[in-house]
Amino acid sequence: MSYFAAAVVRRPSGWAATEVDLNGAGDIDEVAELLRDVDPDAEISLLFVESDDAYLAVMRLDEGDDLRVFGSDSAFAEESRLGALLVGDIKAPALDIDDVVEPVERAAGAADDDENEPTVDPDADPVGDADLLADLGISAHRLLALCAHEGMLPADVTAEVCQIIGCANEVEDLREA
Repeated sequence: MSYFAAAVVRRPSGWAATEVDLNGAGDIDEVAELLRDVDPDAEISLLFVESDDAYLAVMRLDEGDDLRVFGSDSAFAEESRLGALLVGDIKAPALDIDDVVEPVERAAGAADDDENEPTVDPDADPVGDADLLADLGISAHRLLALCAHEGMLPADVTAEVCQIIGCANEVEDLREA
């Protein structure tokens, strides 16, 4: 299973990003420790884990504490050891995807058909804390809509989220390295 794991930390001087190797992690607490180690004094630490162009997990620590986790699909836990490690212990669903994905507003005079509706992955089953980025400008609704949009890869979701929170260049530099 291939994956990309980017730790993004907010310092008083701004955002910084680094790639994280999760191969040696044995449990979610070890993953959290790897995230803490990136910058123990960071105000906010985020970890974006994209796996096999199918799954996204986001972890957040505030000042090194209060671990919060979101997964784009509960199937990630069944598909791989990494998925089980990151989202396997999450019991509570994020929200029902049908409750948060709204149709795209129709342009005035547009035909009343399904062409303007977003294509939603009917099998997506997000889990965890979808509200973990709300104070950074990504509401639970927006995060879930991004993850549920069929054809949207985890890298696309990460790029969009990072663009909004202001660390897109840092993460893109990691991808290109």
